[in-house]
Amino acid sequence: MQPSITLLTITLCVVGGYLLGSIPFGVIAARLGGAGDLRQIGSGSIGATNVLRTGRRDLALITLIGDGGKGAVAVLLAGWIFKSAEAAAIAGGAAFLGHCFPVWLKFRGGKGVATFYGTMFAIAWPAALLAGATWLIMAALFRYSSLAGLTAAALAPLYVFLTGQTPEAKLYMAAFMAVLIFIRHEANIRRLLTGEEPRIGAKAAPKTPNGGDGLGHNGGPPLGVNDRS
Repeated sequence: MQPSITLLTITLCVVGGYLLGSIPFGVIAARLGGAGDLRQIGSGSIGATNVLRTGRRDLALITLIGDGGKGAVAVLLAGWIFKSAEAAAIAGGAAFLGHCFPVWLKFRGGKGVATFYGTMFAIAWPAALLAGATWLIMAALFRYSSLAGLTAAALAPLYVFLTGQTPEAKLYMAAFMAVLIFIRHEANIRRLLTGEEPRIGAKAAPKTPNGGDGLGHNGGPPLGVNDRS
């Protein structure tokens, strides 16, 4: 049995994980790559899916690796330093929180799916493989990145349980991330219900004055300002 971790260890994992997770790789890649301010494009999210809407697959790949990698690094680094799976889970959850609510961007971050997978693969890879397979199946069937991510996140805690991952901190971390993913996808859920969610690969226009993404139904032609609810 692993010894209980101290308050100092918890604090270091939370602060370190959060700061690592708050690095906005999408914003950095888009700006350095000449794609502009990612927060003014498409959905305004800083994740790889929105980078892909700029038409730059190379920048989207860089963002995907960076966002996923920072979650994995947080888990592996905490586990190596403190020799504790609980510490690793706390650091991973904190990194995920940092991505969703980064201090550098006034707490307006990404949706968290890539960081979710990076964290899950580092701490509970069998469950992560199942979640990844879920994403691929849902994305292939429906072509909605958000729907695929939401489904995989919702099932992740169950996958952790079914694959016998211990300690329980891994299950709590998966559940924590799943809840935050649903919170961060509130607008996507509304668009899915109304049929206005852009499909994977749809190139987005700059955000309209009313805060929309300039896309029409399912990523079609741009709508007028008064056409969006």
